Amino acid sequence: MSYLDATNDLYKDAALTPNVGLCCTTNPIWELPGLKIPLIMQRMNYGCGSTVHARDLTNNPKILYVGAGGGMELLQFAYFSRQENGVIGIDVVDEMLEASRKNFIEAETQNNWFKSSFVDLRKGDALNLPVEDNTIDVAAQNCLFNIFKENDLEKAIHEMYRVLKPHGRLVMSDPTCEQPMNETLRNDDRLRALCLSGSLPIDEYVKKLTDAGFGTIEIRARKPYRILDPKNYQTDEVIYIESIEVAAIKDPMPADGPCIFTGKAAIYFGDDEVFDDQKGHILLKNQPLAVCDKTAGALASLNRDDIFISESTFHYDGGGCC
Repeated sequence: MSYLDATNDLYKDAALTPNVGLCCTTNPIWELPGLKIPLIMQRMNYGCGSTVHARDLTNNPKILYVGAGGGMELLQFAYFSRQENGVIGIDVVDEMLEASRKNFIEAETQNNWFKSSFVDLRKGDALNLPVEDNTIDVAAQNCLFNIFKENDLEKAIHEMYRVLKPHGRLVMSDPTCEQPMNETLRNDDRLRALCLSGSLPIDEYVKKLTDAGFGTIEIRARKPYRILDPKNYQTDEVIYIESIEVAAIKDPMPADGPCIFTGKAAIYFGDDEVFDDQKGHILLKNQPLAVCDKTAGALASLNRDDIFISESTFHYDGGGCC
């Protein structure tokens, strides 16, 4: 049995018998005005964060969500779309697709604006998406890509890149880990399926995205997630796993490399009212400007005593230099 078969079996069981302890189902679910999320969807929230952000969802976008799960994020996306087949939901597990269909019927009873027809559920594989090229405004996945081993991860990212329109965005939430993880953990199919042992360091994760061609990367959140300890897992040390929320934007790749936002800011506090680096970046006096890591490095290299560059906060909320 391959690791993907093990993953499919795990989520088949989770579709038939909701598993509240799987991933982050115990996290609070924030409901939007006029949106009620059925309890069954909350119990089947097999993710490690959120991929639904209002700033991504203006002007009736065409949305793709891979790994439908119990349908909660599909319902949240439909809240912003509210059009026939405005959201495409993909899952490889038949039982999960059926669970979503049933959960949508329940959602209709609790939300008078929602129709099941707003979501186009399709059986499909993240490595070979049943979606045409350049047709999607916002693509998303939650706690899915970390399951894939390296070659499959690269295929999944390239598939998302393929289906996105120019300047479309891939919004993701995945576990990450900065510590080395031994091969026993890496090759444990069940731990990989449980969104644990496939966790990559953030830099490695981001490089997979930029290697696929995404010209802009936004790290929007970095949060505690899980612990692998020697008592319960085959490890000699405590391993700390975090989850990150990331948006990868299908912008053209700049000649000097991608713009990667990790939550750094530049603050100019000199004698003039503005500082212009003559490269398209204008800093107003005493006004923080979010900058990508590339711009932060260029400004730091000027060795000025009137420009402060903050450390990465791993929280970027727009309004940046690029």
